[in-house]
This record gives sequence, C-alpha cells and structure tokens, in this order.
Amino acid sequence: MSENVLSVIPADPHWQPAPEPGQRAAALVLEMVSGAPGDPHADPDAVELDVDWYEAISAVDCGQNLTRIDCPHCGAPVDREWYADLLEEHRGLLCTLDITTPCCTTDTSLDRLDYDWPCGFARFEIAAWNPQRLHLTAEELTAVGRALGHPVRQILARI
Repeated sequence: MSENVLSVIPADPHWQPAPEPGQRAAALVLEMVSGAPGDPHADPDAVELDVDWYEAISAVDCGQNLTRIDCPHCGAPVDREWYADLLEEHRGLLCTLDITTPCCTTDTSLDRLDYDWPCGFARFEIAAWNPQRLHLTAEELTAVGRALGHPVRQILARI
C-alpha cells in the first residue's frame, strides 16, 4: 500500500530556520493536516510528522507522482534514470544544485528543471505522513511561512 507525504519546505533551497521557528511551523502544519476540529472522521493520531534539518541540500521529490522531467532550455525530456543516478550518487544530499543538462549540455540548476509534478530541494523539511488532506491553501502556506520566518512551498509525494 502506498503512502502520501506532504512536505513543506522553504522557498529558498539553501535557507534553514533556527530550531524554535522550525518547531513552531511544524506544529502549525500538523494542526492543518490532522483534520478539522470536531470532524468525526478526523484521526490526528494517524498523521506522523518528521521535522528535519539537513547539513546539505536534500532532494524532496514527489515519489510515484513524478512521471516526467523536462529541460527548461531545449524542452527535451530529461532521462529519469539520469536524475535518479545523480541523486543516488550524492545520497540525496547535494552541496550544489548546479548541473549540466544531459540533453543540450546547458548549465542550469536542478531546481530549474521542469518537473511534471512539483519537486524541490531544501535544507529544512516538515513532512506529514498520511495527512488527512493532501494540499495546503495559499493562505495556510503564508501562515506557515510567517511562523517559520521564510516563504514556503509544498511537495506531495506518493511513496
């Protein structure tokens, strides 16, 4: 059986919060994805939350939701095996996002590739496993960003 993971990451892949705002933002995300208060179908204990500070930039991908990656320069599909090998080579932790595309040998960045389902890179991640809902609204993302002290984005993975 597959699981859904809703990750909230800083908009800047290099940015990392201090522990207190990170925990404050994580508590807010947990409240948002645990179901509406008073909802008889909500099960807050079903949601598991991981909060991670990474030493290097970590790939936060969408798992099985990813079906295509395209080059932002020539529009050609980027071989997913090339992408997977690149991440595996660095064990998912990257010192830089700089790459040369395999299709047209253009210098770019991993976060500039066109992913058919949002993917991201971060040094901080709030990951909600089996959330009661799959997306946060723009207003909720703004509230999490205020709690964190930096704008955020979300990635939905199916694992």
